[in-house]
Amino acid sequence: MSETDLRKRLNELRRELHYHNYLYFVKNEPKISDYEYDQMMIELRHIEAERPDWVTPDSPTQRIGAPPAEGFVKVRHPAPILSLSNAFDAQEVRAWFERIYKLDPRVARADYVLEPKIDGLTVVLHYRQGVFVQGATRGDGYLGEDITANLRTIRTLPLRIPVGQKTGIRNEESLSESRPLIPDYLVVRGEVFIRLDDFEKLNQKLEATGERTYVNPRNTASGSLRQLDPSITAQRPLTLLCYAIVAGEGELPDTQWGSLAYLRSLGFPVPQAERYASLDAVISAYSQWVERRDELPYETDGLVVKINDLRLQSDLGVVGREPRGSIAFKFPAREVTTRLLDIGVNVGRTGVLTPYAILEPVEIGGVTVKQATLHNFDFIADKDIRVGDRVHVKRAGDVIPYVIGPVRSARTGVERPYLPPQTCPVCREPVEHYEGEVAWYCVNTACPEQLIRNLEHFVARHAMDIVGLGIKIVEQLVAEGLVGDFADLYTLRRADLLKLEGFADKKADNLLAAIQESKSHSLARLITALGIRGVGEVVAADLARFFPDLDTLAKATMEDLERIEGIGPNIAQAIVDWFNRPANVRVLGKLRAAGVWPREKIALEKPAGALPLAGLTFVVTGTLAGFTREGVKQFIQEHGGKVTDSVSSKTDFVVVGENPGSKLTKAQELGVQVIGEDRLRRLVESGEIG
Repeated sequence: MSETDLRKRLNELRRELHYHNYLYFVKNEPKISDYEYDQMMIELRHIEAERPDWVTPDSPTQRIGAPPAEGFVKVRHPAPILSLSNAFDAQEVRAWFERIYKLDPRVARADYVLEPKIDGLTVVLHYRQGVFVQGATRGDGYLGEDITANLRTIRTLPLRIPVGQKTGIRNEESLSESRPLIPDYLVVRGEVFIRLDDFEKLNQKLEATGERTYVNPRNTASGSLRQLDPSITAQRPLTLLCYAIVAGEGELPDTQWGSLAYLRSLGFPVPQAERYASLDAVISAYSQWVERRDELPYETDGLVVKINDLRLQSDLGVVGREPRGSIAFKFPAREVTTRLLDIGVNVGRTGVLTPYAILEPVEIGGVTVKQATLHNFDFIADKDIRVGDRVHVKRAGDVIPYVIGPVRSARTGVERPYLPPQTCPVCREPVEHYEGEVAWYCVNTACPEQLIRNLEHFVARHAMDIVGLGIKIVEQLVAEGLVGDFADLYTLRRADLLKLEGFADKKADNLLAAIQESKSHSLARLITALGIRGVGEVVAADLARFFPDLDTLAKATMEDLERIEGIGPNIAQAIVDWFNRPANVRVLGKLRAAGVWPREKIALEKPAGALPLAGLTFVVTGTLAGFTREGVKQFIQEHGGKVTDSVSSKTDFVVVGENPGSKLTKAQELGVQVIGEDRLRRLVESGEIG
């Protein structure tokens, strides 16, 4: 291919990838498969690798690429980024109207645009010749901080405008077709935030690994954007909505409604907005928005009422640091104060102890709240929350109410500092707290609070894979007292099952057959099924390579375990503690008696260097033709390799099948080698890694 053709193909790929990125992340209307997208990205990377001098900041490959910064440079905004005055009821909105009417009677003929007031972090985005060149925080409204590298990691932010092949605007009310679509210079204001469902998933993931969870989406988004290392920002589920043009060259919209249409036509994500012909219509619509607030996917504390005519807005001017032409119409408060009566503790499947607040009942947003989360014990200590305190409590959407902190000025001296429990509140066994972790644990697998979740984990597909034993049946078995731990599954009788609702002969026989079949599973599966804190499939496979059975593993010392790559002191301590618990020892004895005691040949009896995949880390994504998912893991592990669930800079190869997911994209972004199953077999056969 000639250099001219190569350059043409490069630009075509970038344009297409930007467009499909927009369709996927902004419109949620993908037109091509992940595989087709990935193939275009691979081709683009190959071209840029051949011609690194052609790499530009707006290339789709440059979402994550900047090195950590030493600090943030100050950026002066081209126009003041102002805050809004607030109105808390219709009377205050009408008073606002009366004030601006006295200044300019033209407002009597004004129409209005209503937009949700998103609870996130304001950002200012600069584009030159359609390319994103700089992004900054709001700061004091005049000076912000340069966070360009961090903003590039946000998938909904267009690196080049217009996105894809768009050349015009279909909304005739916004702009004329003759108006230029891409000004030489454009500055846009937006809000970066985390969706409520993404925030909940993020905290669940952190809680499962014993890490500190976040208090609320807004602070998490703000902290994520102000990371000096963009790779950390990239790990957070940030998104963006844009709603105003701060400055620009050329002919720009003269209404707010037109501005939103214009931004949308360029490929910017914009908030859902509505236009109303009069202030009475705005006030009437407010009550409907209050009812709909829980349907919004993000936190919002009100509406922004804007005069649609931007020239009129400008003529009305500013009072203090607040524009007269718009106002925040706040929703009823979802943050209140009430008395903290006591602190309770829940116990999760993995034994994590989670504190919760027992509150003097209080109404928040039409719901009576009696309990709220306290996140973790470090949060209680950091905020100095005491039993008897008056505390701030917030509820947003369907998110569980949470305590923000105490009202220290309301203290009378009778409040009691809180100390984490030293024993499990359910089984009364001692709890564990590992240095460097935020979580406290009950490590007794027979703890009644953990039993159902432990059984569900034990029988799961990635563990002992007992087909037909779902959560409903597990709950039945526990409720009827037929199992007190997972070893009891192997002593179930046909007569026991036939007593349960929904069971007949065939169903009972099938379940007993599945339980019997699970006895033949590998040691790695059994170790995974035990539910030891920090021991998932990868660590379990490593342990099975070093220890031939549970007897040997139970005798392992901290030093023995820490010799295994990937096992640090916290996981090693968790393993030692688990096998030293009398209740767990009893369960192991029952498993042995039931014949659930697999033995493995130790792969490391062969010198590690002789194993073709020794020292290599793999991730598998998509459907493979010649392997099942478990089969390919076993194949890699038998030849000395390690299989992990997530792609990182430490991953050596990503094995790709049909319909791969986001792991392929992550591999391409990090420059990790992508191979198919044929190449995997060749690596084993030839031993040549390069």
